[in-house]
Amino acid sequence: MNTTHKESAPLIERLEVGPLLTNCYILKSGDELAVIDPGGDGEVVLEKVQNLGGNVKFIINTHGHIDHIGANGAVAEATNAGVLIHALDAEMLFSPDANLSALMGLRINLPKPCRLLVDGDEVKIGNERLQVVHTPGHTPGSICLLGRGQDRSAEGPEYAFTGDTLFLDSIGRVDLPGGSERTMQVSLARLQGLLKRDTRLYPGHGGVGTYGRALLINPFLGSVWPA
Repeated sequence: MNTTHKESAPLIERLEVGPLLTNCYILKSGDELAVIDPGGDGEVVLEKVQNLGGNVKFIINTHGHIDHIGANGAVAEATNAGVLIHALDAEMLFSPDANLSALMGLRINLPKPCRLLVDGDEVKIGNERLQVVHTPGHTPGSICLLGRGQDRSAEGPEYAFTGDTLFLDSIGRVDLPGGSERTMQVSLARLQGLLKRDTRLYPGHGGVGTYGRALLINPFLGSVWPA
């Protein structure tokens, strides 16, 4: 899927990868790319990267579950890109029980992260600046990535990669190891204070749409869990 918000905006491609149909996103700005949540099908991700051209600067994981990190190794080996993940989920990269790969009977070899993210960090991809927002609840180190595009004076983000924190019509599970319903409530309330109705959401699973659309169809937002 090609998405541009305006002529000067970045290019965002969406691929559904792995057995759980995880959304893997490729963000391109100038000659730099970021691969967000390469959860599987590394050869498909790499083919899309090659078609787009440019250099992959970072692989960014919104959290440490296998369906979001499974192809980290394949992409990193082919591109020499560094892996970024929140500090609280970093150990999940190397724990089959914590990242749930043991449940799927998988054995994966993952590279060590080159940088551990924390709330308030900024990740630069070309002309883009992604703000790291720590949104625990699905996992302790779940994050969202908020981007403003080229208009630095705009109020609120133009787009957001929300991982398994927020889908258009639901939220990520809170009953897995490290999950917390109460913590998820706090994270969603925080996001409601940061996102605009026309902010484009790029979730970890399911379709893409605006935050305004999510407010209409997602029972975990608005009147259910008010900001």
